[in-house]
Amino acid sequence: MIGRAAQLGADLVVLPELVTSGYVFTDADEARSHAESATGPTVSLFAELSAEHQIMIIGGWCERADADRLYNSAAVLDRGELLANYRKTHLWGREKLIFTPGDEAPPVINTRLGSIGVLVCYDLEFPELVGEVARRGAQLIVAPSNWPAGVPVPAGERPAEVIKAQAAAAVNRIAIAVADRCGLERDVPWIGGSLICGTDGYLLAGPAAGEPALLWADVDLAAAQDKGLGPHNDAFADRRPELYR
Repeated sequence: MIGRAAQLGADLVVLPELVTSGYVFTDADEARSHAESATGPTVSLFAELSAEHQIMIIGGWCERADADRLYNSAAVLDRGELLANYRKTHLWGREKLIFTPGDEAPPVINTRLGSIGVLVCYDLEFPELVGEVARRGAQLIVAPSNWPAGVPVPAGERPAEVIKAQAAAAVNRIAIAVADRCGLERDVPWIGGSLICGTDGYLLAGPAAGEPALLWADVDLAAAQDKGLGPHNDAFADRRPELYR
């Protein structure tokens, strides 16, 4: 899939959360048996593929570090070089029984493509966090994700997770790319709602329909520099944070 994306001309490829290990662990011991260091096979594979295709790759992996703690992490590589590794700060469901939450703010990385922020799945559902990343200059937020399909979606509606991602993009005038797991894993169904949306919140690709898919889009990252909402308003300048308490 990474090779196909590169052939299409992709400069950046985003992969799902915990993409090489799976997500539904029985317990911490099972997760630990799949966990790796930053020099392990998963990050090394990302490095090899990003160097081979001369692209950026951002993907989720199961990290073991800090006195055997486990982290739900996302690695950022460009042309073979590890630029950043983000540890998910907002843990969902049984993740709290397995992983340690990260204690550092999500990175905003100045890359050759533009300024990229990295979140993981549930992180994207906290407007305060998304806004903080956007105000640090992110033009694009990428979110490796595993969105569980636990709530029935009414006919004609999109999953709420998709709507939240679009809203986050529109509110902050940034682009957002989500790579979401699909299919069934140990009786857990996934939404499979991968998407790419522009700074207006409207979809450039997706949402995927619950099946394996490769989404591709041209994204104008420079548009994220303009926070204007017509002649009288600005998405950031109009904020009154002294009242948001």
